[in-house]
Amino acid sequence: MSVLDDPQTAGRARLSFAEPAEIDEFVETLGRFERGEIDAEEWRRFRLVRGTYGQRQAEDAQMLRVKVPQGVLNGEQLLALADVAERYSRGFGHVTTRQNLQFHFVQLHDVELAMRRLADVGLTTREACGNSVRNIVACPYAGVTREELFDVTPYAEALTRYLLRHPLSASLPRKFKIAFEGCPEDHAVTAVNDIGWRARLAPDGSKRRGFRVTVGGGTSIMCRAGAEFSNFVPAGEIFAVAEAVLRVFHANGDFEHKQRNRLKFLIKKMGWDAFRDAVTRELEAVRAEGIPRLPFDPENPPAEEAPSWTRSEVPSVEAIAELASTTPTHGPGIHPPSSAQDGGPSGERTAWLTSNVRPQKQPAHSIVTVTLPLGDLTSGQLRVLAALAESYGDGLVRTTPEQNVMLRWVRSGQLPALYRRLAVAGLGTPGAASIDDVTSCPGAESCRLAVTQSRGVGRLIREHLATSTSTAQVRDLRIKISGCPNGCGHHHVAGIGLQGSIRKLGDRVLPQYFLMVGGETRGEQAAFGRLAAKIPARRVPEAIDRLVSLYERERQPRETAVSFFARVDTARARAAVADLEQMTEEQARPEDFIDPGEDQAFVPDVQDGECSA
Repeated sequence: MSVLDDPQTAGRARLSFAEPAEIDEFVETLGRFERGEIDAEEWRRFRLVRGTYGQRQAEDAQMLRVKVPQGVLNGEQLLALADVAERYSRGFGHVTTRQNLQFHFVQLHDVELAMRRLADVGLTTREACGNSVRNIVACPYAGVTREELFDVTPYAEALTRYLLRHPLSASLPRKFKIAFEGCPEDHAVTAVNDIGWRARLAPDGSKRRGFRVTVGGGTSIMCRAGAEFSNFVPAGEIFAVAEAVLRVFHANGDFEHKQRNRLKFLIKKMGWDAFRDAVTRELEAVRAEGIPRLPFDPENPPAEEAPSWTRSEVPSVEAIAELASTTPTHGPGIHPPSSAQDGGPSGERTAWLTSNVRPQKQPAHSIVTVTLPLGDLTSGQLRVLAALAESYGDGLVRTTPEQNVMLRWVRSGQLPALYRRLAVAGLGTPGAASIDDVTSCPGAESCRLAVTQSRGVGRLIREHLATSTSTAQVRDLRIKISGCPNGCGHHHVAGIGLQGSIRKLGDRVLPQYFLMVGGETRGEQAAFGRLAAKIPARRVPEAIDRLVSLYERERQPRETAVSFFARVDTARARAAVADLEQMTEEQARPEDFIDPGEDQAFVPDVQDGECSA
């Protein structure tokens, strides 16, 4: 029995999401492929639904994506993830913008072993990739923030369990994304999901719980905010509505043209009225068959209370430092920075307390955001987080769409001691949710579809901002980077968004980035960034400086940077960086032809991506 299935387990244990028999099936199907009984395309479709994605490297290199519903992980799961990182990957993992954890450069025959270690603690890779219902994300503040209407976590988890291994979930025309949000601010980016659920109370004054439902959101080559299907769906009908939308997508979606087969393209083809009518008819059919019920009273879901159990003994600072340093990283690519600090009273600690801590709605407790540069954390750091969650928090962490990790239920008086331990483990970086907190997809370091090494330019920007004095007034501005148009780094909805591309200069090519301004998720809508310039990769940090200076010169009184870039005329932004955009063969330096993060001349190698296989 998994520890997560044991009702006597202390803390907030979840039932398992894993199914060990699926791992046996994975091994059997791999054997059939290697014996030539199935072809490469059939094997690819199979392994993608099991979370195994081929990397761009010609040798045996896989990306293994672990599904982390709502970003919730307990201590045992963190330890299992640490083991997988250490034994089968590079000694570190990567948090994604869908709150998953993924590992790169995993050998194919190690995938089974990694899956079994994960299944031991209730984690699965099922439907983490492929044309399936992907990980259902939720606001990482759910349950503990003063701003929320109600905690959306139980509803998001229930829908996860309903759709995991559902007959339609792995046989869709294209990937399908779902997000839940209970706050006025869209922390879960519901507006650009295929189904977005925003907490609502019934308009009749009864205070029944429900959701505003939007459908058809997305970014990539056709950015769309989800359209409102209903201003209020009773919470007890979330299964029925999701089922109806999936049925219409499965029955009418385009299975042939992978560049235009997301739900938003079907809605465009059918027209909104026809699509909504089709979903409404299907919803009536689902109701007639018997509306699937939530496993709890929709008006009285499980509530997250303060930890009532005795927390683990606090590890010493020395023990945490040793734990963090026990497993060095290895292998190709950019590794997490070694940034261990003393953690004592300092300006750094003051900055961290300001940027990374916010009060919970429950008195005397705080939410702590652990900033992860580029979303990476080592095996040792995963083990540190497990220990600190159990001694300072409620035994859980939550990953965030900003590629960070949250500890919740921290007693406010223990914040300095917690910071000390995070700092010696290299986890005390301030600046969460600020311009310093750069988001990036894995990029061409591993992804077959990526054009550029987005992590490299992300590191370049972070290093530049660490020494810059010009960004103090733009703390609310976010920088998000993707190595291709798909937008895994959420660059379309960032104040400054960067999309990797290629520029030809004479008979050579160099990496560049489409620089977009003014993107954001605002209230219940999304504003998409507008193209301001195409900047050679090595000049991107200076371009950011120019945009910050533009804001400082031309902002209105008390205007935030996010608001400024949302309203500023694109021509003004373009003019601020126009000279950086221009480059002749005579002006180019040797390093301009090297993608940041690499040490050899830039050679674009866009392969057949597997995200739509």
